[in-house]
Amino acid sequence: MLPRRIVSLVPSQTELLHDLGLEEEVIGITKFCVHPQHWFRSKTRIGGTKKLHTDIIRRLQPDLIIANKEENVREQVEELAREFPVHTTDVWDLDSSLQMIRDVGTLTGRPEQANSIANRIRHAFDELEKNVSSTLPAAYLIWKDPYMTIGHDTFIHDMMNRCGFENVFANRSRYPSITLPELQTANCKLLLLSSEPYPFKQKHIEELQALLPGKKILLADGEMFSWYGSRLLHAPAYFAHLRKMVYNT
Repeated sequence: MLPRRIVSLVPSQTELLHDLGLEEEVIGITKFCVHPQHWFRSKTRIGGTKKLHTDIIRRLQPDLIIANKEENVREQVEELAREFPVHTTDVWDLDSSLQMIRDVGTLTGRPEQANSIANRIRHAFDELEKNVSSTLPAAYLIWKDPYMTIGHDTFIHDMMNRCGFENVFANRSRYPSITLPELQTANCKLLLLSSEPYPFKQKHIEELQALLPGKKILLADGEMFSWYGSRLLHAPAYFAHLRKMVYNT
């Protein structure tokens, strides 16, 4: 039996479920599932990715919960799994994201739609990488106070590599804190300030530019770098535009 009452615990996978055509089947999403907007307004919200309201989920009586190893809290997912079918994804690079898309498509009875999305994403990234002829040492900040960056074992790191940005903190793991002196002495030509989870703005560029002369600092769309579902359909074009901003200004 295909699932008819689906709860998604992950924003990027919620968007994927929409693009697979599961308008009626998805009944619960997190407060961070902002795409598509009409789902954000109409679907039952079941808390945040790290703080699920398990009581609301129980009332929804889902026949499938889609979680993620990194984005959700293991203990909460295991609690839910004792009562409901749970599919937990594990995504760390482009290849694993494409496999996740196909797996979710099979699980929800949308294999053809999922294969189409995955194939289009693969083709777009192949075209992007054909045009990446040089690399630039770069750092990517996800948080402030303390500053936090990304290590080699993250999805964002893989996205940086594919658009020609060499992560200067690739010797670190996961999401390490770094100091301003470390940024100042890093062999970093480009600093990207993500729009999420910390909402970096233009004022932060201005603050850091005075402390990091000679480094190019740009705001980055965090969804393009970290959402690993169907949002990836739009990422290669965004990365190509970002490279033009870096090299043409």
